[in-house]
Amino acid sequence: MEILIAAVVVALGLIGAAALLLRSPVAAPGRNGRAVGRLDATPVATPSAPEATTDAGSATESIPAADDSRAAADSDLTFRADGMARREERVVATETALSRLDASLREREEQLQERERQLAQAQQTQLQELERVSGIGAAQARQLLLQRVEDEARHEKARIVRQIEGEAKLEAARKARSVLATAMQRLAAGHACETTVSVVQLPSDDMKGRIIGREGRNIRALEHLTGVDFIIDDTPNAVVLSAFDGVRRELARMTLEKLLQDGRIQPARIEETYEQAKIELEAHILESGQQAAFEANVHGLAPELIKILGRLKYRTSYGQSVQAHSVECAHLAAMMAHELGASARTARRAALLHDIGKAVTHEVEGPHALIGGQIARRHGESEAVAHAIEAHHNEVEPQTVEAVIVQTADTLSGARPGARGESLEQYVKRLRDLEHIAERHDGVDKVYAMHAGREVRVMVAPNALDDDGAVLLSHEIAREIEQELEYPGQIKVTVIRESRATDYAR
Repeated sequence: MEILIAAVVVALGLIGAAALLLRSPVAAPGRNGRAVGRLDATPVATPSAPEATTDAGSATESIPAADDSRAAADSDLTFRADGMARREERVVATETALSRLDASLREREEQLQERERQLAQAQQTQLQELERVSGIGAAQARQLLLQRVEDEARHEKARIVRQIEGEAKLEAARKARSVLATAMQRLAAGHACETTVSVVQLPSDDMKGRIIGREGRNIRALEHLTGVDFIIDDTPNAVVLSAFDGVRRELARMTLEKLLQDGRIQPARIEETYEQAKIELEAHILESGQQAAFEANVHGLAPELIKILGRLKYRTSYGQSVQAHSVECAHLAAMMAHELGASARTARRAALLHDIGKAVTHEVEGPHALIGGQIARRHGESEAVAHAIEAHHNEVEPQTVEAVIVQTADTLSGARPGARGESLEQYVKRLRDLEHIAERHDGVDKVYAMHAGREVRVMVAPNALDDDGAVLLSHEIAREIEQELEYPGQIKVTVIRESRATDYAR
């Protein structure tokens, strides 16, 4: 089409040029051989006689020159006319060729369109035949194909995921076994041998009578102050102290040994000795906490944390000393942190302090892990250490590697053969529950579970309850124990209301 348009433009240009040539004034020869031009409207003046004679002579001389000029002009015009005719013929021939080409192209376009229609019709016929043979439509077949591809892709993805998970588990198990084996081989700890009784050796059996005192005054004073059972039986030269609270049992042991050394065993002297033993025990607790921190290689602890850590020496968990367990966990956690590239300082510190909440569970309500985290924050420990303490029993979700390491160290330490005893822990828990039931009543000052949990002694403030109130309180505590606990035999509930008046003569 572009060639056709260009040819038409050229032809129009040639036609315009020919028209311009035809319009120009050209002289035509007359009968006498002179050129006859276009008549002008301007009149021509008639010359005078002499002038006419002169002009006639000059005109005679110029006739041959005019004839030659007219012949040249005629020849040039003829040549140009022939050229334009030839050009016009070529333009016409080009137009004819272009018309034939355009007709051929249109014919081929129509043939292609016809073939496309035939192909589409054949495809439609084939699709209809396939639908008829398969019994399903195209949309349904497309959906089935997509579903099959999706199922295959999902199956392949699941296979790859299972393969990767299996490899990861195998590698993790291998690495974990290596880390735990390395930590256990590097640490050798003793088995737990703590119990709920302490034995005080006597110089002779005669001291048993002095310990009991007249009408049992001395032994009652000892049990009232310390909250510990003094068991005096047929065991030669020995007194057995029984209590689940290790601090109270140690305080009773120190008090009795001081009384035996002094030789004066009477209620007033018992109270003085008890106060002295309490001061010494506080110093021992602080020293024990410092020694535990030194053994665990943990420095910079707050004095209150060291004191709480020292109290854990007299606290047992499933028969295992909590302080020894904490030191062992600190070593295990540091070794595993080194193996895994974690912070050994944070892991060691958190593992040493992870059970500090057990030292104050009788004073604060809640899980010991959360209590321990609060105590650690209150005394300036970092958030990473406090979080690891809170997360070691999954009270909160572990968010750091160190928290998981502390969990593992705690489990590893408690899982050693002989490390813990389940029956002892159940026994201690029952005694704690007995004391807790009595402590939640108003007016109660102190509560002691005695005689292996067969008796509960409740000390009440004399200004909070009268005698009738003490009687009612004993009934209420007994009923609550019946409803909340399971125990063999019976449990005696004794409420003691005592008033003392003291003055000094100077």
